[in-house]
Amino acid sequence: MKIKFTKMHGAGNDFVVLDAIHQSIHLTPTQWQQLADRRFGVGADQMLVIDKAQAPGVDFRYRIFNADGGEVEQCGNGARAFVKFVIDKGLTDKRAIKVETMSGVIEPRMEADGRITVDMGAPVLDAARVPFDSTGLTSRIEGADSLWPLQINDQPLWFSAISMGNPHAVQVVDQVDDAPVASDGPVIEHHPRFPKRVNAGFMQILSRQRIKLRVYERGAGETLACGTGACAAVVAGIRRGLLDSPVAVETRGGELSIAWAGGAEPVLLTGPAVTVFEGEIEI
Repeated sequence: MKIKFTKMHGAGNDFVVLDAIHQSIHLTPTQWQQLADRRFGVGADQMLVIDKAQAPGVDFRYRIFNADGGEVEQCGNGARAFVKFVIDKGLTDKRAIKVETMSGVIEPRMEADGRITVDMGAPVLDAARVPFDSTGLTSRIEGADSLWPLQINDQPLWFSAISMGNPHAVQVVDQVDDAPVASDGPVIEHHPRFPKRVNAGFMQILSRQRIKLRVYERGAGETLACGTGACAAVVAGIRRGLLDSPVAVETRGGELSIAWAGGAEPVLLTGPAVTVFEGEIEI
C-alpha cells in the first residue's frame, strides 16, 4: 500500500507523522519497523498517528509506535509535532486541543512564539504504578523522593522511578557526556523489575534551573531528545531537592522547558516542533 507521511522533529527527536483521518493506516509491527528504518524506510524514532477521537469532549486520538514496531503510551515531543501538524493541515482551528492517548488525555497548545506547550498531566510516583517491582528492595530517601537500588553491569545504581504516562528510571550523573548510556541503557530498559520495560534517563545538574539530559528510550535506543524523559528528570530533581521550577533541559537535539508546581499538579513541557518534509512511500 502507498501511504502519505510528514517527517517532523521536536528538538531532534524525529517522527513520521501519518494522517489516519484521510487515509487507512493498518500496519503490522514489521511494517512499522520498515517505516522507521533509516536506510530502507523514511527513518524515525517514533511514528505518530493522527486519528478521529473516540472519547467525547476530545479533539483527536494520538497513537505512538516506536522504531521497534511496538505501540507505546506517550511521547511528549511527539505531542508537540502532533499539534503543529493538525494546525498546519487545517484539521483544527483551535490553538489548544484535547488529545486522547493510551495513557489518558493530554492538552497541548500552540504559544504565540510558535513553541508548543503540552500539559502532560501529573506524574505517577508510586513505584508499583510506574510499574516497577520493588519487592525485597529497600529505598533510600532523598528530599521527598524514594531512590531504588539496582545492580547494572556490576555497578550499584540508585534511581527515581516515575511515570509520565510511560515508565522512566532517572539517575543523576556527574558528566552526562561521559555517561554509559550505550552500555547501561539497554540493560536498564530490559531489567526484569520493569515489567513494561523502561526509559533510562541520565541527568547532570548544571544549576538549580538547568540540567543536561540523555535518555535511552524504550524501543528506540538513545534519541536526541525525549520529552517525557525531560519531564521525569525534572520531577525527580525537584523531589530530590536539587532543582527549582521552571527548569531548562539541554538535550543533544535542543532545549526544552519543564515546569512543575509539585504534588498532583500537571507537568508542563514547552519546546519546538518542526516540519522537515512530506512524501509518499509504498509499504
